[in-house]
Amino acid sequence: MSTLFPSRRRVLGMAPAAGLAALLPHGLLHAQAAVSGNLSLYTSQPERDARGTIEAFNALYPNVKVNVFRSGTTEVLNRLRTEIAAGSPRADVLLIADAISMEALKADGRLLRMTHLNTQQIPARYFDNERTYIGTKLISTGLVVNSKAPFKPKSWKDLLNPALKGQIVMPSPLYSGAAAIIVGAWSRTPDLGWPFIEGLKANKAIAVKGNGAVLQQVATGEKMVGVLVDFMAFNAAAKGSPVEFITPKEGLTYVTEPAAILNTASNLPAAQAFVSFLVSPQGQKFSTTLGYFPLQGNITPPAGYPKVESLRFLPMDADALLKGAEADRKRFSDIFGG
Repeated sequence: MSTLFPSRRRVLGMAPAAGLAALLPHGLLHAQAAVSGNLSLYTSQPERDARGTIEAFNALYPNVKVNVFRSGTTEVLNRLRTEIAAGSPRADVLLIADAISMEALKADGRLLRMTHLNTQQIPARYFDNERTYIGTKLISTGLVVNSKAPFKPKSWKDLLNPALKGQIVMPSPLYSGAAAIIVGAWSRTPDLGWPFIEGLKANKAIAVKGNGAVLQQVATGEKMVGVLVDFMAFNAAAKGSPVEFITPKEGLTYVTEPAAILNTASNLPAAQAFVSFLVSPQGQKFSTTLGYFPLQGNITPPAGYPKVESLRFLPMDADALLKGAEADRKRFSDIFGG
């Protein structure tokens, strides 16, 4: 069995946020004090992460009041598109699961070029070459398994084993950006494809609204196996939940939780400061306290995590995923309903 990050770690609190400001020179603190006003953040981050990220940002920029709309990526984008259609988009900053959704907004001319960003320490594959969006962390998706599962899958194909009939739960790509990526990757992997997804349905797998619901069902034993983002599994295991995270032998998928500034942003200085914080050394170090892989290679991952270079991923063609996203969601809906 190929199990990622076998060692448990202590889940850290928000104390690092409070210490960030103390590390900065007086001149920089004065400049930060000049950034103020309301900032509208639309995000698909889990509530805990959104709250912690804002606290860490406010430790450096105390005069900015961050107003948040938080939901799944699909619902966040639906709200934003509704506002755009009405001629009154309210978001200043968008922080969502995947780059595919950002590419669609970029194609519509909705994103600002972030020429202010320092991207020296961020690998070029994690941000748009026009800097209209930039990844903030690495989040992989694999398998979460209850410790009492009578059969523990080692591969994606193992999910079709009759021993798991009625025991599999996954997030729906109709709600979750990370789930949309994995369905797109499965459907374009020759050894899997749509027959694999149809096989999941035949094996009585269910699709639920988001990753949180997947974790809950596997942790309580209602289901034995789930498709889940890595950090949720590890945070739960560290708190004593009977779950483990497994890397399927075919490979993981990943998202980078990219951030972007809308070209209609009403508080550009605060929006620029927020995105700059997310990709700064301080922001990258803070994200590791939430259990995420940093994108900066010089930042140490959370305790027990391997180096990013050691992870195995399914092939993912970003252009193909973007072009096929709508058709993928429709076909998935035809199979699973919803």
